[in-house]
Order: sequence, then structure tokens, then C-alpha cells
Amino acid sequence: MIIDLRSDTVTKPSKGMLEAMLNAKVGDDVYKEDETVNRLEKRLAELFNKPQALFFPSGTMANQTAIKLHTNPGDQIICDKYAHVFNYEGGGASFNSGVSCKLLDGDRGMFTAKQVLEAINPPDFYHSPLSALVEIENTTNKGGGACWDIDEIKKIAKVCNENNLGFHLDGARLWNALLVKNETPEDYGQLFNTISVCLSKGLGCPVGSVLIGDDELMHKAMRIRKLLGGGMRQVGYLAAAGLYALDHNMNKLEADHEKAKELESLLTELPYVNKVEPVETNIVIFELNKDVEESIFIDTLNDKNIRIISMGNNKLRMVTHMGYTARHHNAVLELLKTL
Repeated sequence: MIIDLRSDTVTKPSKGMLEAMLNAKVGDDVYKEDETVNRLEKRLAELFNKPQALFFPSGTMANQTAIKLHTNPGDQIICDKYAHVFNYEGGGASFNSGVSCKLLDGDRGMFTAKQVLEAINPPDFYHSPLSALVEIENTTNKGGGACWDIDEIKKIAKVCNENNLGFHLDGARLWNALLVKNETPEDYGQLFNTISVCLSKGLGCPVGSVLIGDDELMHKAMRIRKLLGGGMRQVGYLAAAGLYALDHNMNKLEADHEKAKELESLLTELPYVNKVEPVETNIVIFELNKDVEESIFIDTLNDKNIRIISMGNNKLRMVTHMGYTARHHNAVLELLKTL
């Protein structure tokens, strides 16, 4: 029995999802003739009360497209030092769009409107990059699945509007945040110009993210997706998984959060753990004591068929998901107690 807690991307499609995929009505999406992907895009656009949505093979490509839509070469993005677009997208912002990042020192990946205002370069000072885009991530991956305060997001949106800056949300795990904060997609749709949401994390799809946004930006999104290599053909088989997940898997997120909370509770009591980040959703980040070798700890779990991931500096991450069953959970809790 392999217990994989490295990420919520390791899930496999359920029988019901596979049946939905097999029965999908498809066409050529490059010609916009795939009715299933068209239906998914329409549904998500309506969910966020936005005019357009576009399916992507990955969240990274969706984010990179958004950056390209908002910026010109030489511009600058304002984001947190923990931001996924800076740390985990292969330097794509500089490679694809020719932009730099001004990194804010936030709290667990979350910063304030005041910090944004202070980070904006004077637009008439041509020696510095032109500030063009503010990007936030909700929930924050490196911040341990932390959820933003929507009131602070509203303040940041106001700063963006007053300073002619784009506002993009990397909502890879937004579904988790919506549940915890009792918020709606429309709450976010009215604040951001573009939003990327992932289907292959908490919702358990094998592939797929969707970029949602305003007309004046999104009319260029298909061209950018094409030049990044994201134009696919009978993609409805994948879109069908997304539609199934929206109907059947949203209510499973709460169980993931409960398991993560139980892991947090146990880890805070263990003598070899120095610190556990506060758990709000399905990500658990904890720091080992300095006298515990991270590699030995990971190898010990690997020997017991439990997979987790390193975040560096003796920090480790576990992510709960729908493939992580109650049987798996009990086995992990018992093992952690015995180490």
C-alpha cells in the first residue's frame, strides 16, 4: 500500500469520472468545435460572472498566459516571495514574457495593499521597470494552504484600479479557500481581471486548468495558448472530467481539510517536530528539529511506503486529497507516533 502525500495532483480518476470521460461528445477544440470543453468553459465563466474562460493543459500555462496578457517585455510583476509564478514555473515569467518580479515579504505568501502601493515603481521614472501586474495565490502553496482575507484583496484591487495595474489570481486551490471562507466564485470574479483555477488538484481530475477573465484581455488568450503549445484537439474527454468534478467532488474537500487538521494536531505534539504552520485547508507544512536529518526522515517514511516532499531548510510538506483514504490516514498517524 503506497500512501502518497506529496501533492493533491497524484489522484486518479474515479469510476464515475472515467465513465463521464468515455461518454463525452467531442470535436476539434482548435476550431472551438468540442461541445464538452465549450460547456465547461461556459460553466466556469458563468460561475465567476466573467465573459470568457479557456481550458489549458496545466495551471502553469494558464498563469503564464495571464502574465503575457497583462504585460509587455520589460514590465514588472508585483507578487509574494512565496508565489508559485516565481518559484515553481521554471522562470517562465522572464522566458515567456520578458518581465521581472518584485517580491514582497508577506506573511505565509500573503501581503497587504500598503505593501503593493509601496512597491509600485513611479510610471514616469524610466530607469525602473514599469509596474504592470499584481499577482496573488489563493490558497498559498508555500504558505501551507493559507487563505487570503477577502477584505485585504478588495483593498489591493482598489490600489490596482487607481494605478492602472492588472490583477491576476492564481487560484490553483481556490476551491479549498472558498469552502473554508464560505465565499463564492463570483466574489472573486468581481475583483480580478484574470483568474486561473485548477481541476487536477483538489477536484481530482487527471489534467486541466481554466483561465477566466475579462473580454478585453481574454480575446488574445487563444493566440497565446497556441504559441505556448496548448492548442489541443478532442480535449472534451478531459473537460468531461472537469464537469464531473464540479458536480461530484466539491463536497469531498472538507474531508481533506479535516485530515490535514488531524495531522497538524498530532505533529504539534511530536518531540522531533519544531514547528507546524497553521493548517486551514489541505496542506500541512512542518519543520523538523535541527538535530533531525530531513533526508533520513523522508527515507524512513519511504521505507514504510509513505511519500512526502521537502520544501527545503528542514521543512516538509504533506497534502491530503481524495485518494488519501481513512485507512491511509490512520496508518500515517500511527507511524508518526512511533518514530
